[in-house]
Amino acid sequence: MRHGKKINHLGRTNSHRHAMLSNMATSLLKHKRITTTLAKAKALRQYVEPLITKSKTDSTHSRRTVFSYLKDKDAVTILFREISEKVANRPGGYTRIIKLANRLGDNSEMAIIELVDYNEVYNKGEAKVEKKTTRRRGASKKKSDAPEKAEAIEEATIVEDSSSEKVEEVEKADDANPTEDKKED
Repeated sequence: MRHGKKINHLGRTNSHRHAMLSNMATSLLKHKRITTTLAKAKALRQYVEPLITKSKTDSTHSRRTVFSYLKDKDAVTILFREISEKVANRPGGYTRIIKLANRLGDNSEMAIIELVDYNEVYNKGEAKVEKKTTRRRGASKKKSDAPEKAEAIEEATIVEDSSSEKVEEVEKADDANPTEDKKED
């Protein structure tokens, strides 16, 4: 029984499995798409997606952590420069697994694993990258709205002041010429 066994050992020792996943992750990051067996692709997805998430924060600590998994400076550089910019607004799901026909030699299930944002077929109508919004109460929005409201209030008082001045001028003119009103009556 396989109760509680989350890791697919892929028929390898621990060190061999980690070395293989590191090499496959490096190839995936460099080439953006690789062909492998379905089981390895699923294991690679669990291995590489946390690394891509880690690359969103470009700090020395996150670079060293990712390097401890990949063991390749070029792959780390590509990950932190190119890939992290493309996936900045994506909350997860950076890879896609597409099943292929079985392999001729041993009838093994084959698959392509690729980075989602680098597929030209699916991303023809690429949307504009929107700035990530926070889910907080938005205290900064209130501060930014305050100057706009202040400007609107100032404009309204200016309009009211100018209209009241016009009314006062008309009343003064009427008081100055009371004879004209009497002549009309």
